[in-house]
Amino acid sequence: WPLSRPETPKPFLPLLGDRSLLQRTVDRITGHDELSIGPDDVCVVTDRRYAQLVRDQVPGIRILGEPSGRNTAAAIALAAIHLERPEDEVMFVLPADHLIEREDAFRGVLAAAASLAEGAFGIESPLVTLGIQVARAATEYGYLLPDIDAGATLHGLRAYPLRAFEEKPNQGRAAALLAEPGVAWNAGIFAWRRRAIVDALARYTSLTTLLGSFASSEAGLAAAYDQLRPISIDHAVMEGAASDRRVVMVGMDVGWDDLGSWSSLLAAVGVPGIDAQVVQPGQSVVVAPDDLIVERFGGRLVAVPQADEGTITVEAPVALLRGARPHAARVDALLERCSSPEDGT
Repeated sequence: WPLSRPETPKPFLPLLGDRSLLQRTVDRITGHDELSIGPDDVCVVTDRRYAQLVRDQVPGIRILGEPSGRNTAAAIALAAIHLERPEDEVMFVLPADHLIEREDAFRGVLAAAASLAEGAFGIESPLVTLGIQVARAATEYGYLLPDIDAGATLHGLRAYPLRAFEEKPNQGRAAALLAEPGVAWNAGIFAWRRRAIVDALARYTSLTTLLGSFASSEAGLAAAYDQLRPISIDHAVMEGAASDRRVVMVGMDVGWDDLGSWSSLLAAVGVPGIDAQVVQPGQSVVVAPDDLIVERFGGRLVAVPQADEGTITVEAPVALLRGARPHAARVDALLERCSSPEDGT
């Protein structure tokens, strides 16, 4: 925010170059020998109001439109149930707005995860999740707790059966989790056989019943979604599946970031500090001591004279954000207080 708004969410913005985050995600996995994934193999699940945006950015990609957002469990269930693909085929789940710096290495991790999804550690068709090395006691990520003693090198990567999955703990619990051996952040990237996730959804949720019975038409799907409460796949399935020892974790070091704040975008841009520069629409620049980011997408001039160290300034056609970089994470809380209940603006 304010660039990511209800009418143009973050995945559709070209924050890191000429391509949007959605386009970069599709580019990352299609047309590469390591994965043998083509455009016909990709499906984008999104709110129906963004279907045309998806068509404009990635023409020809299959789209499953949701009547309204119900978090990741519903989106994944909709795809798993209604995609006409073989039940034993491996399905990847990738958020459309993440940064991956080392894409070749990432594709290698996905290929290994696909092999693990066929069976590992005596688990038939496990649910495979990708983990990120923990750097701090963050409360915005889920935590993966592997069984370190049972780990093994499989398909060229270190893998572990998961003993617990904790979604977004409070600050005290996050700090305590840092002492757990092998703990990792959940990247929200998964690999599993289509049948395996459908079975897990049926075991831990009622989503397969609701979406399978009522979603044969747009009206039926809307009626089904009216009955759903928003819940993440992590809470709905992964926590229970980890407790039942049906989840395998693969760690990855690929330069991942979920770009969840302007501070993380600043780190990703990596532009050397300069004294001054005119910022054209659609460009970003870091000014002075590597701590000021100006992102300009509208037609107005934004001047930040004698900016304090650590300032973030973002100009959009409808809003201007300016604040201290250490407090960038507070934007979400501010938006909750300022949002219109009717349209979220």
